Amino acid sequence: MIDLYTWFTPNGRKVSLMLEECGLDYTTHAVNIAKDEQFAPEFLKISPNNKIPAIVDNDNGKSLMESGAIMMYLADKTRKFWPSDPENKWSTVEWLMFQMGGVGPMFGQCHHFTKYNSGKAPYAEDRYLNETKRLYGVMNERLGKNGFLACDEYTIADMAVWPWVARFDWQTVDLNDFPNVRRWYLEILDRPATRRGWNVPENEQEIPMP
Repeated sequence: MIDLYTWFTPNGRKVSLMLEECGLDYTTHAVNIAKDEQFAPEFLKISPNNKIPAIVDNDNGKSLMESGAIMMYLADKTRKFWPSDPENKWSTVEWLMFQMGGVGPMFGQCHHFTKYNSGKAPYAEDRYLNETKRLYGVMNERLGKNGFLACDEYTIADMAVWPWVARFDWQTVDLNDFPNVRRWYLEILDRPATRRGWNVPENEQEIPMP
């Protein structure tokens, strides 16, 4: 049994998608970041950086913060969605780090300036929107050569990136401008685990359609 501490954000949804795909038993503990619940002392014992998601694996008492580390841990635990052959294994790590170092930070800043603070800082809006579109271009080129980001099979790299792309509406990005990303996005959306994972914890956000 996994205890999942999370909220319905792109980073939180990475892990709920993975848990649903793997069929692992888990209990959801909602950490409402709008109410600063991530600063609660009991949560900081699990996630010292006061960020969701975090997990506790009750099989061994292991706790983990940082969504990328959690994805790798769950993939290692279940032997799923992380290829064993070296080429595809390290390609998966490569594209997972692409999300951690590029997509997450840049798309997050795009949300901050373009959606939530529109008109307040035109330079920042242009900077982060342009970088967001550049990253979409990188993914579009990659997905023109492969079925998925790391290789031709669905991996934790795709699960990590998909919830961020699922906020294309917040980024003012037209997914039709990136047809290979659009194809990939819709293919993953058709997976039942994706829809279940999106709703963890329960929320009223609809999955945007291009």
